[in-house]
Amino acid sequence: MKTNEFGNRRVTVMGLGRFGGGIGVTRWLARQGARVTVTDLKPADQLKDALAELEGLDFKTRLGGHDVADFRDTDLLVVNPAVRPDHELIRAARDAGVPITTEINLFLERCPARVIGITGSVGKSTVTAMIAAMLKSAGIPSMAGGNLGGSLLDCLQEITPDHVIALELSSFQLHYTPLIRWSPRVAVLTNISPNHLDWHGVFAAYAADKLNIVRFQDAERDTAVIPDEGPLREQISLLHGDLSGVWRFSVSDRRPMARLQSTPAVDCDDRRASWGVTLRTPGAHNLLNAAAALTAVHALGVDTEPAVTALADFTGLEHRLQLVATVDGVTYFNDSKSSTPAAAMTAIRAMSAPTRVILGGYDKGVDLRELAEFAAKNCAFVACIGATGPAIVDAVRAVGGNAAMFDSLEAAVTACRAAAQNGDAVLLSPGCASWGMFSDFRERGERFCAIVRQRA
Repeated sequence: MKTNEFGNRRVTVMGLGRFGGGIGVTRWLARQGARVTVTDLKPADQLKDALAELEGLDFKTRLGGHDVADFRDTDLLVVNPAVRPDHELIRAARDAGVPITTEINLFLERCPARVIGITGSVGKSTVTAMIAAMLKSAGIPSMAGGNLGGSLLDCLQEITPDHVIALELSSFQLHYTPLIRWSPRVAVLTNISPNHLDWHGVFAAYAADKLNIVRFQDAERDTAVIPDEGPLREQISLLHGDLSGVWRFSVSDRRPMARLQSTPAVDCDDRRASWGVTLRTPGAHNLLNAAAALTAVHALGVDTEPAVTALADFTGLEHRLQLVATVDGVTYFNDSKSSTPAAAMTAIRAMSAPTRVILGGYDKGVDLRELAEFAAKNCAFVACIGATGPAIVDAVRAVGGNAAMFDSLEAAVTACRAAAQNGDAVLLSPGCASWGMFSDFRERGERFCAIVRQRA
């Protein structure tokens, strides 16, 4: 990294946020000597925890609103990836010739280590955490970050070429990676299904941003890891031609499997691997997550024996089919991270007991009829909340299911508890974003856990 690369340069950071990316990039830039201005629509009292983490650093703030001058009269704009790229202030910066980047791009441009990048509509956080656990078990210097939260910019001085970084990447982050023409050494795509259409507009745009993870891969050096079934094989072939480094993962007889994809020039069907694993996390989807993670480290040449051992100890992540408690014979699961219909249906499939599910939240413009019909057929009761709740209730009832609308999460949990019997499960897996009722999925999940534990 260049010395004083940002010394005395004017940098506007758009969106401080609370997950750590804006905090991390502000801290890093200030320590580089940049003249940083942080601007956020939220007022200071709503950002007090984030601002406390930056105490003692020299930077300016413009909170509770934006000023177009901060976007035109600056040397660099660092945008929060969740801000739509057609935002009028981002357009103003472009029109003024201001370079635009993101926290993750700044990190990637300076990271000397090999990166395993992980994206997908469902499962990317769990696969990232599994890979991180396996790398640690194998004794490989490693770190995990990206869309998981926080920022790895502060760790740059510790990272060496011997490290491997497990990096979860959202569609928002990947929208901006073409600015630096970057794709990882190993790219994992767990799946692609409609999501964030309020941001991307149409599914084709969302899928195109997801596929940026492989768009700039070196066909001779890099590897793509994709499901053995589904459209990703054809889509990647269109980007890469006959890319030889494509590993396809699957599950057969409850064993994670992988095979190297054949090309017209090379028959690689004999390049296969399979692993016997025992998982503590429930659901067939987690076996598929394990297959993706094992395939990624296998493709990188990591010894998979300690990797399999790490999976046996893996207990999952908070807010992702998290076992909260068993109260009066009823088991409660927190799957608040579920913000898509596909994620909610995956969680419902993982349940082995009669289930009462809580669905609904912010309206991202995604068709929820399939989820509603699936829940009607597979759940004893559907408790609906949020802006999408009424539509889900109607869709569930239209196919003969049992559903009701509630004005709060507390009311939904209370209704599920009242109807549940010994041996049943209550599942929070909303299939929708949390905004409107909660600031984020973490707050939603923590509130659910608190409600359950208050009565434990």
